[in-house]
Amino acid sequence: MYPAIEPYDHGMLDVGDGHQIYWETCGNPDGKPALVVHGGPGSGCSANVRRFFDPARYRIVLADQRGCGRSTPHAGAPVADLSANTTEHLVADFERLREHLGIEKWLLFGGSWGSVLSLAYALRHTERVSEIVLMGLATDRFIEIELLIRGLGAYFPDGFAKFRDGVPESERDGDLSAAYHRLLMDPDPAVHHQAAKNWCAWEDAMLPGVPPHDDFEDPAYRLCFARLVTHYFSNRAFLPDGEILREVGRLAGIPAVLAQGVLDTSNLVGTPWLLHHAWPGSELVMLDDVGHTVSAASMQEVLIGATDRFALRG
Repeated sequence: MYPAIEPYDHGMLDVGDGHQIYWETCGNPDGKPALVVHGGPGSGCSANVRRFFDPARYRIVLADQRGCGRSTPHAGAPVADLSANTTEHLVADFERLREHLGIEKWLLFGGSWGSVLSLAYALRHTERVSEIVLMGLATDRFIEIELLIRGLGAYFPDGFAKFRDGVPESERDGDLSAAYHRLLMDPDPAVHHQAAKNWCAWEDAMLPGVPPHDDFEDPAYRLCFARLVTHYFSNRAFLPDGEILREVGRLAGIPAVLAQGVLDTSNLVGTPWLLHHAWPGSELVMLDDVGHTVSAASMQEVLIGATDRFALRG
């Protein structure tokens, strides 16, 4: 990976509805613009992701999505209002940020939820996208969300039993994301903090071979993350089922590298293959020794190889 760098500029952008999002720019102010679209929903940007780009060639833009990271108001506050936090809001925020920074086109770099949001943005603002690099592929079809909420229970039965038992018995056979979201939004700290612990424990249990999230040790981060994930999961990402796969062919002509770990449990419903075959000209790289992570050396090699190659396109 490239050496660690610090931002040369940063700020808070008013995006309406009482929200301000944190943004920063790193690398070369005159370089090729690239937007990092973080995962979660609710994880916020990591400084380490700056290192996937050549700082001499790229103007690297990072932004914390609504409600998380350094953006305000924070979804990890004791009481939070998520009514103005949807996929369309986040897409509009990126477009407002692009205009604010005076960028004509940018490369999109995202993973997991970040791949969903990158694709949603690209389909709505195709003319503003130069290239796309995605990993931990997802389109948020309902079957993909259901896999993460309940489908992986057969693979990780002990973890799932604890997860399911974290909601009242009357709700255990229904939509667990909605049940957890109700608990997470409860104003009683004892209720919402316990629900956050239970949800984040299941997040870790679903990722074999990946170290537990250190960030989950922070109660405010844990609550923010769990609230936003369940908000989006229980609303099925605020997208029609299968919309991205149906429409992604319109991105033909935009160079794209899609990287997927074979050991990634989200791989079980065929999303990487379906996305690649619905997207003319996309390049799919399957990595036999990788799960749902960017920390593996082979995944880093593919991602940095892609950004290095696309840097040459100007």
